[in-house]
Amino acid sequence: MIFLPVVFLLYWFVFKRLKWQNLLILVASYIFYGWWDWRFLILIVITSSSSYASGLLIKRFEGRRPLQKAVSAANIVLNLGILATFKYFNFFVDSMGHLLQAFGLAMDWPVMHIILPVGISFYTFQALSYSIDVYARRIEPTRDIIAFFSFISFFPQLVAGPIERATNLLPQMLRQRSFDYATAVDGLRQMLWGFFKKLIIADTCAEVVNASWSNLATASGLSLFIAAVLFSFQIYADFSGYSDIAIGCAKLFGIRLTTNFKVPYFSRNVREFWRRWHITLMNWFTQYVYFPLGGSRCSRGRTIVNIIIVFALSGLWHGADWTFVLWGLYHAALFIPLILLGIKAHKDTVAAGRLLPSWRELVAMVVTFLLVNFGWILFRAPDFASFGAYVSRLFSSSLFNLHGLTMKMATTLLWCAGLMLVEWIQREREHVLQIDGYRLFAAKPVRLALYAVIVFLIFYFAGQVQTFIYFQF
Repeated sequence: MIFLPVVFLLYWFVFKRLKWQNLLILVASYIFYGWWDWRFLILIVITSSSSYASGLLIKRFEGRRPLQKAVSAANIVLNLGILATFKYFNFFVDSMGHLLQAFGLAMDWPVMHIILPVGISFYTFQALSYSIDVYARRIEPTRDIIAFFSFISFFPQLVAGPIERATNLLPQMLRQRSFDYATAVDGLRQMLWGFFKKLIIADTCAEVVNASWSNLATASGLSLFIAAVLFSFQIYADFSGYSDIAIGCAKLFGIRLTTNFKVPYFSRNVREFWRRWHITLMNWFTQYVYFPLGGSRCSRGRTIVNIIIVFALSGLWHGADWTFVLWGLYHAALFIPLILLGIKAHKDTVAAGRLLPSWRELVAMVVTFLLVNFGWILFRAPDFASFGAYVSRLFSSSLFNLHGLTMKMATTLLWCAGLMLVEWIQREREHVLQIDGYRLFAAKPVRLALYAVIVFLIFYFAGQVQTFIYFQF
């Protein structure tokens, strides 16, 4: 509770020069990150150092493209190697062991007992974007090592994104920032809404979802359907809530982070969903994997292969388990028919300028939500056996059995319905609490009363506090 206010006051009232502000951000970020385990700092320093050096070397070898390519490749291999070692080593070993067993072979494979560093997938991808963009001449390398290390470790978004590209965040670290009262206030409002989504929606949903997964053998199909719906809201409110907190916190320091969610559950097809869900991750894979593979500028068959590769890697990025890979392939299977039929992702906001959607839009949103919802069951499942048991129980005759329904489920669904209602009303704004322009909230006492009500709801109705889901990635 004291960390952010102290850093904020030092940032604007003591360390007023850009260089000192960046140094403060770096020190604060390392304290923030090292609080979990100081050993994590070693990895982020290695990642930052190698990426910083690669940028300078690529610049030094200007005109010698093979050398530049070698430097960029070396940095990619080093950082992906670190990520693979800490996140995927045991997964690959186990998978290879099971494959050999299928052929009647057995080997004693080593297993590494290591702690997965928090947020390693996020800052690794952020660092890689820099060296790749320097190599592709999208950005000039910087010699300001403090600004660069601050860009990699910026504490509001360090452990769970958004994944910032160097072309957006690094230039902000290199230019003077001035305090803007309106921006800071908007940042606080966005943080408040993020805390509401996390503590009221996500953590309350988690209680029902966890209980349902713990009682698969006795839960009715209907209760499991409700639990699946609630997990969709849990993971959305949890992750988008963190993004709101991170983006709002960055505004307090005069820094603009990339929007990571744009009301994804109002999407009209899966292509649109992936334009609105975890936007920075999908943009990363599109820019650094899909386009280099040829994107959609090649044969239809190759385009399909490219889509499969991107979604498989996206699934693997989320976790070292085949359930995540299959979840990614499931979305590829939903995505490919839209490509083949030439169905575009909607770039406009649904029912823009209208209070209600058309029946066609409503049906499209419901169908898209149900398809995504089914995928979340696989995402949440600890293994394939649990997923099979869940689906088998879900699509049984007990799907129409009211047994097992609780008042907790009903009240949690009401919270989720309320979330969707206010997000529908504010769907064309960055976040729900951007209430400027509404006559009802023109008076400052009315706005303060609204914020006070939200704070009261958080303290009175918050569920049992759960760790942010994406901290594990």
